[in-house]
Amino acid sequence: MGMTAAMAGASGYAGGELLRLLLGHPEIELGLVAAGSSAGQDIAAVHPHLPDLAGRVFADTSALAGVDADIVFLALPHGASGALAATLPAGVRVVDLGADHRLADADVWRRAYGGEHAGVWTYGMPELPGARAAVRSSTRVAAPGCFPTATTLALAPLLAAGLVDTEDIVVVAASGTSGAGRSLKTHLLGSEVMNDVTAYRVGNHQHRPEILQALRGLVDAPVSMSFTTVLAPMPRGLLATCTARLDSAVTTDALRGALIAAYAGEPFVRVLPPGRWPRTAATLGGNTVQLQVTADHEAGRAVVVAAIDNLCKGAAGQALQCANLMLGVAEASGLTSSGIAP
Repeated sequence: MGMTAAMAGASGYAGGELLRLLLGHPEIELGLVAAGSSAGQDIAAVHPHLPDLAGRVFADTSALAGVDADIVFLALPHGASGALAATLPAGVRVVDLGADHRLADADVWRRAYGGEHAGVWTYGMPELPGARAAVRSSTRVAAPGCFPTATTLALAPLLAAGLVDTEDIVVVAASGTSGAGRSLKTHLLGSEVMNDVTAYRVGNHQHRPEILQALRGLVDAPVSMSFTTVLAPMPRGLLATCTARLDSAVTTDALRGALIAAYAGEPFVRVLPPGRWPRTAATLGGNTVQLQVTADHEAGRAVVVAAIDNLCKGAAGQALQCANLMLGVAEASGLTSSGIAP
């Protein structure tokens, strides 16, 4: 009998992706699978790509109180995890895919998301310095958001190595529509999204404080960033183009060297060969971050590009990666660095 995972919010896109990954996990079995408005429905009717779950129904979220499981995943909308987490047994390991426990500053959280701050948990980005050990020793982990994952991993080695100006960072990041969740929204209808690319939450995106918190933890200097998100006409995938001012003496080789040194041995980060640039399609279904960088000396800026699958490394895959560390199993169990194509 293997270890057991329970889940809340399993009817959403991230929840469905996590169910897919757990079905292929060699050491974790699915226990209680809960949802809100979908409670009582057949799981395979909501997630037809998961036929092995046909005949099982979503439990009501309230059933998680006092649940007996080795790990609990909370794949709930922002602002909904804190109250449910408070009902779980103190010793059970929990990974929150939402934003409730990512930010240390309660005032910053209120400004970004509204409502009351639920407290800060261990930040679950294993590739950051010291983070892997912290995740292993924690019973409560906050999995990062999709934009913070791509942007932080793109910029962190360059800031930590002192190769770029920390106060002149500009990020433009495009994501697929699944990043907005599964609930019905007019601006996400197929007729609205097809043949259209649009910026949204310009200058006020809720993920910017999370990115700044992660980057400021790496350097003893102020960090500021312009952050613009773009909705792309695709279901999933995320491409972040990050630039920062650099000295004319800093070469592309130096920038690449910083990325390669920082992520040597990392199972899910790939610094691409020179001349190859990240593509969202190449990451779909995988827990991979693709990175490439160049020194644009005419503009006086470093340009680093990151691609991820927003539902995998940006959500469910990252949560499972953290869970593996917390449970003491191989970090890559149930995950792959390979994508699907075409």
